[in-house]
Amino acid sequence: MPITVAVPKESLQGERRVALVPSLLKQYEKLDVQLVLESGAGVESGFEDADYEGVQIAKSTDQLFKKADVVLKVRPPTVEEASKLPEGSVLMGFLTPHEGDTRIKALVKNRITAFSMELVPRISRAQGIDALSSQASISGYKAVLLAANLSPRLFPMLTTAAGTIKPSRVVVIGAGVAGLQAIATAKRLGAIVEAYDVRSATKEQVQSLGGKFIDTGVKAEGEGGYARELTEDEKKKQAEVLANHIAKADAVITTAAIPGREAPKIIDKATVERMKRGAVIVDLAAETGGNCELTKAGKDVDHNGVIIHGPKNVPSALCQHASEMYARNLYNLLTLIVKDGKVTLDWEDQVQADSCLTHDGEIKHGPTRERLEGDNK
Repeated sequence: MPITVAVPKESLQGERRVALVPSLLKQYEKLDVQLVLESGAGVESGFEDADYEGVQIAKSTDQLFKKADVVLKVRPPTVEEASKLPEGSVLMGFLTPHEGDTRIKALVKNRITAFSMELVPRISRAQGIDALSSQASISGYKAVLLAANLSPRLFPMLTTAAGTIKPSRVVVIGAGVAGLQAIATAKRLGAIVEAYDVRSATKEQVQSLGGKFIDTGVKAEGEGGYARELTEDEKKKQAEVLANHIAKADAVITTAAIPGREAPKIIDKATVERMKRGAVIVDLAAETGGNCELTKAGKDVDHNGVIIHGPKNVPSALCQHASEMYARNLYNLLTLIVKDGKVTLDWEDQVQADSCLTHDGEIKHGPTRERLEGDNK
């Protein structure tokens, strides 16, 4: 008898994405699994229950969980949901391993094998599973549109009978996936784009997209493709050079984040006060404290005519394509652990081993285990 893969409706308010899209149903046939979807799970992303041809529809989350061998989610389950997952089942989704200890303990108690999409290693073989990257690309694109919408200026240069309008100057801080997509989008809109990243290796990528790389003399390559945390002297040097570029910008997009830590403060109040009235900052790190000292998550802050926009859950704003990309990431991970219609775990596989948060009553992710064990002392 094939295993059942269940997809609940997301319970977090404002979350519009879904972990399964109709275009993947043919692919799931290759896995020889039974799919069950909670009624209405895909509606916010533009998918009616009827679009999921051949998929069983459950009337409630409780009914869905009773049948589940594998549960696919976008956001972490609530503590109550985690407690209702069938003992020994598999959970996949964004599970925020750096927080939510009560939820993690519930997963351990229920002996859930939980795979956290945040923990997928950044290796070539796992690119198709890298949900952080797929969703970050959407955030980078949307951030530029948000900036253009908030700005009182046009982004492209226009030559009209009424005169020539100069292009806007956009500064992108952070040249990871989100930052690179922001650079490309701002260039497509006709802006002059400058970009900065502490990882000097990104210079060529920035230039290949038509951006000018800001060289501050600070280099901070870290492990796993992320930037390491800067020293105080490096932060000061970086801030001085960046402040001069930010002060001249019409729009600034910040994307700098360190997994599991508060976002680094890159733009201080003094720098904002040097910016021109009408300038815009879109802070994609708002949910983890923000890259700007004045950022408030989910709000617009007007400081002397400069607007600091702190968006939350940006990928959800483009939920249809975000869902399609994310659902593909989940499917690609699922193909590693489902063989001949059964769950087959292989801890010699780096992708499975590194992305596993909990299994068989234990916490497999080292930093999470150390944190929780420290709390118990």
